[in-house]
Amino acid sequence: MTEPMVRAEGVCKNYGRLEVLRGIDLEVAHGEVVCVIGPSGSGKSTFLRCINHLEKVNAGKLYVDGELVGYRQRGGKLYELKESEVAHTRRSIGMVFQRFNLFPHMTSLENITEAPVGVLGKPKAAARKRGLELLEQVGLADKAGAYPNQLSGGQQQRVAIARALAMEPKLMLFDEPTSALDPELVGDVLGVMRDLAGQGMTMVVVTHEMGFAREVGDSVVFMDEGVVVEKGDPREVLANPQQERTKAFLSKVL
Repeated sequence: MTEPMVRAEGVCKNYGRLEVLRGIDLEVAHGEVVCVIGPSGSGKSTFLRCINHLEKVNAGKLYVDGELVGYRQRGGKLYELKESEVAHTRRSIGMVFQRFNLFPHMTSLENITEAPVGVLGKPKAAARKRGLELLEQVGLADKAGAYPNQLSGGQQQRVAIARALAMEPKLMLFDEPTSALDPELVGDVLGVMRDLAGQGMTMVVVTHEMGFAREVGDSVVFMDEGVVVEKGDPREVLANPQQERTKAFLSKVL
């Protein structure tokens, strides 16, 4: 496929006078796993949220699978889409946050089947069958009837991943999915993500897990102060960074 799954052209985002993104140019190919690293406040999570229009860009353009995100272009001008139109586009983009955001009054299986039934209009039986398959995929086949408060943080995050996958996304966004977890629970979540990558899922992962970036990522992007400082093969960038700012950052985290 010649058209990348994600294409960012000069993407800028500011909150008043605070410039968070200052001209991001980036492409993510179909089936590629891109790991985004960088210090806190560098704009990583904001860029991720712009991809599915949870944040509106102030300048530049973002495309997902060839379609402009959040806007329609007509006669050289951009017109913002209605929220219902944005929501329709967002269905095909799965997002997993730092916090799990599960519905506390619903079981694991109910959390997973709620959107496919309510949003996609899937028959309940089919959604349930798929939900059980996804729970097995993330290693939680025995937790279908468990409520979030009966699960560990790592288990809740794996349910959140299964919930995102239930919408059959073509792109998965992960915003530091292991940062809220105890260290011993990180491996199970990364294992699920590793399996997804092996299945060819296109993924953009904001992460502090350098081992995961090195092992699973097809490319790594280092961001700082709202710009892409360096991008390349993870093994090359992490072992032999070319930019001084990248070197300084990695010297503190590796």
